[in-house]
Amino acid sequence: MGREIHMLLFPFFAHGHAIPTVDMAKLFASRGVKTTIVTTPVNASFFSNTIQRSKDSGIHIDVQLLKFPAAEVGLPEGFESVDMLPTSPDENFGMMMKFLQAVQLLQEPFEELLQECKPDCLVADLFFPWATDAANKLGIPRLVFHGTSYFSLCVTECMRLYEPHKNVQSDSEPFLVPNLPGDIELTRSQLPDSMKQDAETHFTKIVKAAKEAELKSHGVVVNSFYELEANYADYYRNVLGKKAWHVGPVSLCNRATIDKAERGKKSAIDEHECLKWLDSKQPNSVLYICFGSMACFTSAQLKEIAMGLEASELQFIWVVRKQKNDNEDEEWLPEGFEKRTEGKGLIIRGWAPQVLILDHEAVGGFVTHCGWNSTLEGVCAGVPMVTWPTFAEQFYNEKLVTRVLKIGVEVGARKWVRLVGDFVKREAIEKAVTELMKGDEADEMRNRAKALAEAAKKAIEKGGSSHSDLHALIEEISLRSH
Repeated sequence: MGREIHMLLFPFFAHGHAIPTVDMAKLFASRGVKTTIVTTPVNASFFSNTIQRSKDSGIHIDVQLLKFPAAEVGLPEGFESVDMLPTSPDENFGMMMKFLQAVQLLQEPFEELLQECKPDCLVADLFFPWATDAANKLGIPRLVFHGTSYFSLCVTECMRLYEPHKNVQSDSEPFLVPNLPGDIELTRSQLPDSMKQDAETHFTKIVKAAKEAELKSHGVVVNSFYELEANYADYYRNVLGKKAWHVGPVSLCNRATIDKAERGKKSAIDEHECLKWLDSKQPNSVLYICFGSMACFTSAQLKEIAMGLEASELQFIWVVRKQKNDNEDEEWLPEGFEKRTEGKGLIIRGWAPQVLILDHEAVGGFVTHCGWNSTLEGVCAGVPMVTWPTFAEQFYNEKLVTRVLKIGVEVGARKWVRLVGDFVKREAIEKAVTELMKGDEADEMRNRAKALAEAAKKAIEKGGSSHSDLHALIEEISLRSH
């Protein structure tokens, strides 16, 4: 047996990035790899329960802290996570720019830490492009973690290489993504701002730097499994020539140990109350609605959702992200809505135990923003989805769910709009949720979703595709370090 190898993991400061990285750390540590997560004090507090539970079960994960330079860029002390940004898009953008400046200032302290730890491998988030140079200086292989699917990595790369969006006459004219398997159609309005802008902004600079850093990195680690998107895993590795390992769905390593502080945040509802409510429902009869931790809809949009749900007459659990201005807290609810839907609907204001809810047999559909963590959690639970992308790479994930996997129905969001998303009317919402839960193809979609959930479980078992890729990655790092 050779010496123990040491993996250092450096997640971006946002729940959507930290959660899968912590799960990945558990995977490495459970294979006997010395594992350390680098983060800041406030971010460490979000997942300290998970780390403690791992220790209690015999899986040790070390945490190294860096001081976040909030004050240096004019942010309040303790402001260390993207999830703390204001919900209004204008305020959010200004503070996000300051936040990214602060992230840039971490380069030097991070290099010092790297020199001190001298790990055998660094897994760093794409938003730390400078981590590649830091690692290369010390001869440490750096792996990039994007936190998304092979499919969206392929779309992003084909869009960058061939720029098909520059050949259409309008924002709504569809075009095919060139050279990509599966005839995937997009429109210019569904693309990220950074792709459509010709002028260089602070954010497009980071995207460009991330791309260049990836080319100089040792490879990419992907939170997915081969059977979910085999064509795109092959395309990414064989046609685009990227070195990549799939080790997911990483959330499955947490299924057995989820409890009160599920996924590092306190739920806004008592889990037992929630499960008791679900226990009283028929299998596949409840629709679960949640848009992740970043999207923040306007009161007008929330009202449309409420009206659409009521018109559909479906039973539902609806997670509503709390707006910052609490005095307007309930203005979005139509008069008498909660009384009329009593017993039929459950509104959770704040954080919900999503994995527990999705895994319950009463849940038969999931309305999602198509963030990759949520999409994978839906897949692992075998639940078909209504897709409602808002920004980031979510429109790409929507195509994977609806066109490739055929386990979803599009709600009809057409425009990429940071945080608030495109406005969708109640009629479209009612139509999509009804089609998903009771339509002609509802059973077929559900069967396909259940088959994928089985494939996900097999992928992480001994001999499964992700289990084998993880083993191959650890072997390669081990040989390299010797």
